[in-house]
Amino acid sequence: MSAPSPPTTHQPPAINTIAIVGAGTMGLGIAQVCVLHGFPTVLFDISEAVLTKAQQSIAAGLNKLVEKGKLTAAEQEAALARLRPTTDLSTVQADLIIEAVVEKLSIKHQLFQELAAVNLSTTILASNTSSLPITRLAAPIQHPERVVGMHFFNPAPLMPLVEVIRGVATAPAVADAVYALAEKLGKKPVRAADAPGFIVNRVARHYYVEGLKIVEEQVASFEVVDELLEAAGFRMGPFRLMDLIGVDTNFSVTSAMYEAFHFDPKFRPSRIQQQKVDAGQHGRKTGRGFYDYS
Repeated sequence: MSAPSPPTTHQPPAINTIAIVGAGTMGLGIAQVCVLHGFPTVLFDISEAVLTKAQQSIAAGLNKLVEKGKLTAAEQEAALARLRPTTDLSTVQADLIIEAVVEKLSIKHQLFQELAAVNLSTTILASNTSSLPITRLAAPIQHPERVVGMHFFNPAPLMPLVEVIRGVATAPAVADAVYALAEKLGKKPVRAADAPGFIVNRVARHYYVEGLKIVEEQVASFEVVDELLEAAGFRMGPFRLMDLIGVDTNFSVTSAMYEAFHFDPKFRPSRIQQQKVDAGQHGRKTGRGFYDYS
């Protein structure tokens, strides 16, 4: 039996073009940041309606910068011209592709495999996942050394932090390239190990979990919990923040971390949050979550 071949040394090309897969809240926010900083950017979604809404949101976001005097009308027009929306995955080709789709490993696996088939082996495949292990995500992908975590925070145009996560197979040059890109995008990148929740979601998880437990145990209402924490200095209480992020997204992350920590009770998802998800009350994006936005 022959000895296993040594791992390849992955040298990614310079990142001149970017593609974002998923035009939801996170995807469109990341796309806005990219076009604003001069990068031709493909924005993919399977839904034409979602793409149209995303384009409108990006235009509105850039228009706010014009109104504040942070961007000229000509710069806004140039940024919008760098955006190329598409519903055809076979045309999603770039030096760096960032997926911002639902937090399900099987879906991300299928997506990366399809993207790998229409891109060069040097194309960096980055995941905006906030909880799924990069090592597991990369495992079935051809050339797993080019798979990396690039986790933005919501809202992406405003939040400066980006977590850059190396999986076991991720080439150091790939992580370095993504770190450097985040700096070019005006962000403050940090390097994180491939551990459940990485840095921020592990620290912040109990902001949501404990808030939900207080409500479950009828210690206080969710409105009171928000008011108290905002009075203590937090910009948003946990329930307002869950509505902004997406109650479904937040629940998915908590569930993934609960499993990743081998069902440690301190990460147990909330029944109250599960009910909101089951009822389709996902927060601002559906018009109702813990609060009513209709």
